[in-house]
Amino acid sequence: MTTRRNTLHRMLAVTLAVGALGMVAPAGAAEPITVRIGFASVGADNRQFSGGSSAAVVHSERYLDQELPDRPEVRVEWYFFKGAGPAVNEAFANNQLDFALQGDLPQIIGRANGLKTKILLASGAHAPIYLAVPVGSPVRKVSDLRGRKVSIFRGTNNHLAAVKVLNGNGLQERDVQVINMDTATTNAALTARDIDAAFGNFPLAGLAEKNIVEIIYTTKGDNPAYERHSTLIGQEAFIKAHPDITQKIVSAIVRAARWSSEEANREAFFEISSRTGFPASGYRYDFSGQQLNYRNSPIIDASIIESYRFQAKQAKEFGLLRRDVNVDGWFDRSFLDAALKEQGLVQYWPEYDAGGKPLAVGQ
Repeated sequence: MTTRRNTLHRMLAVTLAVGALGMVAPAGAAEPITVRIGFASVGADNRQFSGGSSAAVVHSERYLDQELPDRPEVRVEWYFFKGAGPAVNEAFANNQLDFALQGDLPQIIGRANGLKTKILLASGAHAPIYLAVPVGSPVRKVSDLRGRKVSIFRGTNNHLAAVKVLNGNGLQERDVQVINMDTATTNAALTARDIDAAFGNFPLAGLAEKNIVEIIYTTKGDNPAYERHSTLIGQEAFIKAHPDITQKIVSAIVRAARWSSEEANREAFFEISSRTGFPASGYRYDFSGQQLNYRNSPIIDASIIESYRFQAKQAKEFGLLRRDVNVDGWFDRSFLDAALKEQGLVQYWPEYDAGGKPLAVGQ
């Protein structure tokens, strides 16, 4: 009996040892890596989608799956922020994100507050804003906003663009009754006629299509300095620790930017964007009169960098910042340039100088 018990104990010990070996990663196996990517936007009714940019196409069409088949240890998580740029900054500050698609003003505010980041490429740059009023409103132009209740989503790239538009029409922010509202709240307030006007982007076109509002002003065709820019920004620490993964993310967005810049794909691009729950017609309106290869260019050129430099200066002048922000050394084109070369896209998109003029090929 004793011999049998000893035999059973030995068999159990061997079984446990084999099981333990099975739980140990094979020699040389890579440690799991989670990459957290955020969008400073969210779809209608909190749908986990963004639209209107090459990065949104990367998410919706799963481009990163095609870039990472040889990296099974890498898992990508996507996050969408109703609180837009300010919420993204908070997530960066709490080390909850590695990369984000975010607008210029919140990025500048984040840098002013000490966030250690790098801007890697453009996605959603050169975007306009709109001024909408309820149908039948006596407000017919920007200067009519004096003393009126106006929705502006504070801390976002819409905010600075709106302040610049007001300034260009003889008004300052204090000349209107600014109400801080996100997109969903703004749409509800306009529908209920609880506010007199709203500065915003493409969702306003959906309200105009339903005859709820009129869009009485757009920055399209106005001063290019009023444009909004959005870029891919990443934590310096992650980029330094994982340059290979950073390259794959940038390369995926460049591939999507190439597809999204083809006029033959215009309607397909809008349909993909409509997964947000916002109608394709709103994106169609937003991109009307503009070339896709202008709006969907991934290029960080002298015009973008100078725009950020000027935006930082103006943000302080308008009281949105308390300190100077130096943009020198903030932009890192190395990953973008590598992707352009690898994909044969060098000179595919035009580049612009600091004054916004096209550069000659090879300049």
